[in-house]
Amino acid sequence: MFDGFQAQVADHRSVFYRELASGPFYGYNRPGVEPSEAIIENWWRQGMMGGVKAHYDGIVAFSQTDFTKDLEKISVPVLVMHGDDDQVVPYADSGPLSAKLVQNGTLKTYHGFPHGMPTTQADTINADLLAWLRSGPQAPTVGQPSKQTEVVAANA
Repeated sequence: MFDGFQAQVADHRSVFYRELASGPFYGYNRPGVEPSEAIIENWWRQGMMGGVKAHYDGIVAFSQTDFTKDLEKISVPVLVMHGDDDQVVPYADSGPLSAKLVQNGTLKTYHGFPHGMPTTQADTINADLLAWLRSGPQAPTVGQPSKQTEVVAANA
């Protein structure tokens, strides 16, 4: 998938940013999902403001770097929020693994939410993030990491 991203950025990044936003990034390619032209145009605008070389190299950085050792060193409480309909970074390969690798992780799974869920589902994501921050998660006792998992159903 990410090799295709690089090729598209190199060949015609304007089309790439438009197609990614209007399709899998925000889940607009799913049946019954109403695309927001404003969100698509804003994503395109942001993509076009950056440098093509930086974006090309950035795809390599986020798709080929193994962050396992870095994640294992994190001991502060971490909230991992991930939609199970993420078509860009598949849920099974990322969310649960990230929450497991950090020493004090909480995984919050959002049923039906896309990669761009902070934008398309901002009310839910922001409320959950704020509630988690306000809950003041405490670091676990040394040697006894806390692992929590919660699945949130999409608001239909």
